[in-house]
Amino acid sequence: MLAASALLIIISSLWYTRNLVKKISANEKEKVELWAKAVQKRANLVKFTNELFEKIKTGERKKAELYAEATKQLSADAQDVSFVLKVLQENTSVPVILTDEKDNIQISRNLDSTKEKNQVYLQEQLQIMKNLYQPVEINVYKGIKQRLYHKDSRVFSDIKLVFDSLIKSFINEVAVNSAAVPVIYTNNAKNKIIALGKIDSSEVDTPEKLKKKLEELSSENLPIQVDLGEGSSDYIFYAPSELLTQLKYYPYIQFGVIGLFLLIAYVLFSTARKAEQDQVWVGMSKETAHQLGTPLSSLMAWNEHLISLGVDESIVNEMQQDVKRLNTITDRFSKIGSQPTLVPSNINQVLIDSVEYLKKRTSKNTKYTLKLPEEILQVHLCVPLFEWVIENICKNAIDAMEGKGEIEIALIDVPEGLFVDISDTGKGIPKTKFKTVFEPGFTSKQRGWGLGLSLCKRIIETYHGGKIFVLKSEINKGTTFRIELKRE
Repeated sequence: MLAASALLIIISSLWYTRNLVKKISANEKEKVELWAKAVQKRANLVKFTNELFEKIKTGERKKAELYAEATKQLSADAQDVSFVLKVLQENTSVPVILTDEKDNIQISRNLDSTKEKNQVYLQEQLQIMKNLYQPVEINVYKGIKQRLYHKDSRVFSDIKLVFDSLIKSFINEVAVNSAAVPVIYTNNAKNKIIALGKIDSSEVDTPEKLKKKLEELSSENLPIQVDLGEGSSDYIFYAPSELLTQLKYYPYIQFGVIGLFLLIAYVLFSTARKAEQDQVWVGMSKETAHQLGTPLSSLMAWNEHLISLGVDESIVNEMQQDVKRLNTITDRFSKIGSQPTLVPSNINQVLIDSVEYLKKRTSKNTKYTLKLPEEILQVHLCVPLFEWVIENICKNAIDAMEGKGEIEIALIDVPEGLFVDISDTGKGIPKTKFKTVFEPGFTSKQRGWGLGLSLCKRIIETYHGGKIFVLKSEINKGTTFRIELKRE
């Protein structure tokens, strides 16, 4: 029920989040497309302004050339002097300076009227003109030449200033875009950054990083080509915003958080359930030990009374052995739920005693084989509980063999500790049940509570710090349990 509810919550959450991300993605894509269109239109405006600027520039050059031609005709005593004078007079915008072959200033026009007679000022303006444009040469008469220098008019300079401002504004608007997307504005060769926005400069501070970043952005969206005229184009690369990128991964993060929550809930539930089971076992064990205490005391008293009456000694001895056994069982149950004291013990002797006890109380059709090393091995044990483990496994083996077969107990010395292998010739255990057999309540018998192997696991792993598991098993051939203990 818990798993089904959790699955329903996860599916509902993922469905809602996915739809939300789709809506935000569509909305952002629309904004980016609108921004991209605005960028393209602004680029077209820049291109148009640039073309207009070039036309004005060309027109002013032609004006200067026309002025030079008029000067030439005037110097050659042209017939239509009125036309020539008109051309000279109509140049009211383009600043010009006419010099001889040695750049001695002859005439100036459209300069600062207050400084036209200042030779220093005129020389400064002449130098400015030389740096800007090549002069127009005028063949006046028989090899005599003049030079006409010019510079941009005030109107043209103002237009150029506006144009430069427009370019700068355009680049800034691309970098600081309203769509809040990562963007890089590059030159035509795509190897130089003109501007960037929403991108850390350390990501593009080398040619290799820049190339990699541009490829990454190109995979997200096709770059916008910005045609500024004169055959040159810049490029704008952009990608989805950081928010949208994060939202794409949000469902998976949410799934992980919900999964972690369910895992913690399951662990807590399992821990609580296990703690509850432990309490039941402890309570049952304590109560069993308590209930056995009274009749056990009575049996011990009756045993002493039989001795005083002179009953056959062999009968009394057997009763004493059984009373002693009951006392051991009571002691075992009383130790469940509390940490027993482990003492150095001769495990060889413990196994010998366990086998001897089993031989007397099981069918003669069951053959026991005990394989012990020559060396006596010492290990820290709670002997009553460890004997209980051996007895439980052997009794399960006898049931699996239906009272007829062979049980082999082998003590193996290894560098990291020791192994106790208990093998039988019974029905075997399927591989899928190797771990299940140790769970409380598991049993293949018609009677019993299925607590034997579960108690064995608790005694070996919780109390002795060892391991117990099914080493191997074959159906209708037998099973081997292994107990691993550490020697300290």
